[in-house]
Amino acid sequence: MKTAALLALLLATISSGAQAHAHAANVPDDMPDVERIRFCERVRDFALQAYFDREKGRPMKQFQEDGSPGPRITNLIIQKIYAEPQISSPKKAETFGRATCNEMMGAPKE
Repeated sequence: MKTAALLALLLATISSGAQAHAHAANVPDDMPDVERIRFCERVRDFALQAYFDREKGRPMKQFQEDGSPGPRITNLIIQKIYAEPQISSPKKAETFGRATCNEMMGAPKE
């Protein structure tokens, strides 16, 4: 039940936010911390979905890059999850996604 609810939430997040994010280049310094934290929470959700997709043998889903920070960060995290067998649990995928995003965005650690 919890897995189904989580999966539904992730799918809703992916479908609504997939087109909004694109590419990580230079992250503006004036981006408020709240926005960075929320963005990294969304990226964490994409990392978790990538983990589940990898475990079920589904192909990697990538976002079209458009020069903004979002897709580049998200795509990098998704590629790393598919490439690294050490990311062997949903918790590790979430932690990796959040930490990598925070590092790339310069957000404070949660």
